[in-house]
Amino acid sequence: MAATNNPYSSLLKGIEVNGKQFKYFDVTALGEKYDRLPYSVRVLLESCVRNCDNFQVLEKDVQSVLDWEKNQTVEGGVEISFKPARVILQDLTGVPAVVDFAAMRDAVKDLGGDPQKINPICPADLVIDHSVQVDFARSPDALNKNQELEFERNKERFQFLKWGAQAFDNMLIVPPGSGIVHQVNLEYLARVVFTGDLLHPDSVVGTDSHTTMINGLGVVGWGVGGIEAEAVMLGQAISMLIPKVVGYKLIGELNPLVTSTDLVLTITKHLRALGVVGKFVEFFGPGVFALSIADRATVANMCPEFGATVAHFPVDERSLQYLSQTNRAKEKIDIIEAYLRATKQFRDYNNPEQDPIFSEVVELDLSTVVTSVSGPKRPHDRVSVSVMQKDFQDCLTNKIGFKGYGLSPAQLSVSASFSYSDGQTYSITHGSVIIAAITSCTNTSNPSVMLGAGLLAKKAVENGLSVLPYIKTSLSPGSGVVTYYLRESGVVPYLEKLGFDIVGYGCMTCIGNSGPIDDNIANTIEKNELVCCGVLSGNRNFEGRIHPNTRANYLASPLLVIAYALAGTVNIDFEKQPLGTRSDGTPVFLREIWPTRAEIQEVETKHVIPGMFKEVYEKIEQGSPSWQALAIPQGKLYGWDPNSTYIKKPPFFDGMTRELKLAQGVQNARCLLLLGDSVTTDHISPAGSIARNSPAARYLATRG
Repeated sequence: MAATNNPYSSLLKGIEVNGKQFKYFDVTALGEKYDRLPYSVRVLLESCVRNCDNFQVLEKDVQSVLDWEKNQTVEGGVEISFKPARVILQDLTGVPAVVDFAAMRDAVKDLGGDPQKINPICPADLVIDHSVQVDFARSPDALNKNQELEFERNKERFQFLKWGAQAFDNMLIVPPGSGIVHQVNLEYLARVVFTGDLLHPDSVVGTDSHTTMINGLGVVGWGVGGIEAEAVMLGQAISMLIPKVVGYKLIGELNPLVTSTDLVLTITKHLRALGVVGKFVEFFGPGVFALSIADRATVANMCPEFGATVAHFPVDERSLQYLSQTNRAKEKIDIIEAYLRATKQFRDYNNPEQDPIFSEVVELDLSTVVTSVSGPKRPHDRVSVSVMQKDFQDCLTNKIGFKGYGLSPAQLSVSASFSYSDGQTYSITHGSVIIAAITSCTNTSNPSVMLGAGLLAKKAVENGLSVLPYIKTSLSPGSGVVTYYLRESGVVPYLEKLGFDIVGYGCMTCIGNSGPIDDNIANTIEKNELVCCGVLSGNRNFEGRIHPNTRANYLASPLLVIAYALAGTVNIDFEKQPLGTRSDGTPVFLREIWPTRAEIQEVETKHVIPGMFKEVYEKIEQGSPSWQALAIPQGKLYGWDPNSTYIKKPPFFDGMTRELKLAQGVQNARCLLLLGDSVTTDHISPAGSIARNSPAARYLATRG
């Protein structure tokens, strides 16, 4: 990978850090064009220089990236080859990749070769986080019960992946119950700079669209398809077009009462309207420095929702502070800083002289951001909480569409009662909250909003407020660190008192693994055609994704998830209507229990410390007792079970010979799906449960 046949070997330079010598490619020597490049494009250029072999990566690719300013406007685009530094996978999309590697080993053996030579060439990390579901909630044993069911349902998958963890080199598999892939990436896996003998920037492609979250830490990364990810694992370069780069300038400061969630929902609506599909977005300006790395990661996480390829925040002083806070070794942080400064990849957001050239520039004054939610069906349909009640009421009668349900005036007053398992009878209507979930790496990676939710819960309980028992409330932290600092700060008992017990470590409600709701509620909703709601701190709310019975779903900060759970409805004006009453009958308004940014920061500074990250992550590969007890096949070749309905040996290599056959043309190919705008994989193949009255359910039922 280094300089043997590299035409740019003359750019190799030495650097000494803490008495140790390292080498790196001095891309700054390429001249003044380099200084004008966006920081995200500098990462592409360095990769092209370092990997240039005139076979996969050509000198022409290096020149094309260096001439970014001219080439980004070329009609039809200019193609380059890019080799990411690593690959990240989650279990749903990662299993097929590991299956293919296992099948390749069999093929090499059948052809007389050494099967143990088949391993990822590019480092690959797989985090098991998409399997756990909220079957149990609102009880102290919910976490254990959900994890037991997860192992019961996914035993074969877990056995296969555990086998892969010991069978393949250069592949780390993080066991279930550890956290959400993107949060684990941010807190533990990300290198920022690879610090071996040859220093180079970290970059990553992943088989999950929200891989972009890592851009918040200054690592260029985005989601790709499984075949593309496998190719990178096998040492192949990605073919891509030189991107336009939108410079997104942040000025001002956030209001003390708004959150990073409000910021990302604002940016998502703004950039979706601007149109950034296929482009890079790079943040700059003095407002960036005011944002924590967790805030930046929240923004970068929702990059797929605003449509860009990456949402990049170059590394700065705050990035180094975050690496220290998350227990990265000081020795490595010193190397990272020295290398990035030497190659002009280290950013001072307060220095406009460092601002590169952008394809176009847009600006946001952070002080204009207000408390917001997004919905009821799309993540970029932001609504200010101040007008939420009217917006929801308008949605009920608007014609059927992204902002409408087409109800007649007569249907608006429909309400219905049901008996619940506690023996009580409850009434629900349009706007009633059925699911309230603090979930998703978008927000669970951010201590400010998680601790903010805890402080709000504490004040709510102290003022005598509670959540109706039929609302399915849940808390799924993105890593064990979150549980650690929530417990240390003393807010867990208050969250539990409101029904927000910890239910598991994974995406859960955000990907539709919200689990079942009470049959009486489901039947009441269906029979009366009610527009009931889910409120979640996730990143997607497409119809049918969260739960079949929540026709309206709103993305919100963890604090607002609790607020709407307390209200029991989204059909509320928080300024004029109270959340409930105290024991003496006086009303409690949301503004009375909402914590300020200063309150939250005081708790965060005290309780989010490096020791937590050290304790949680130094044993992450061990897994739970259930994982440790999981029996796995031995050996470097997988023992395929012909009766398996899940892990099948693929037929790609059947009949393969050492001699290449002539390539055959594609015949009788036809389009499987031709889809309109805003139709996503969420609509085509939901990861969550399938509604009993849906066409998909009817189709499956007819086939047993």
